Amino acid sequence: MKKSIKIMLCLAVIGLASCSAKFPPPDSQVTMATSAISQAESIGAYDAAPVELASAREKLNQARQAMRTGDNLLAQRWADQATADANLAQAKARTAKSLKSVAEFKEGLRILQEEVDRASAR
Repeated sequence: MKKSIKIMLCLAVIGLASCSAKFPPPDSQVTMATSAISQAESIGAYDAAPVELASAREKLNQARQAMRTGDNLLAQRWADQATADANLAQAKARTAKSLKSVAEFKEGLRILQEEVDRASAR
């Protein structure tokens, strides 16, 4: 009885190991994460979302390391997380740019209103 349990456990471990080994390298996910990070950098995430950008880079490095060791499933998970962090960094950068544009527009309106008020006071 004890031998059959040990054999079943060994087979389960071997089965899990072989599933991981058969998982294909997540090249497209790593490429997507790399692209998302580059896009985030190009739109100003350095300033608007430095934590998210750094997190995306670190997770991409973890994905590449997992690929080197052959753990493709883990590599895919890290790459997907890197893409999500990079997308968040992009969103924060776009939001920051939008808020800056709105503030500049409001300031322009304020200046214009002051000029109108001065002209009508004469």
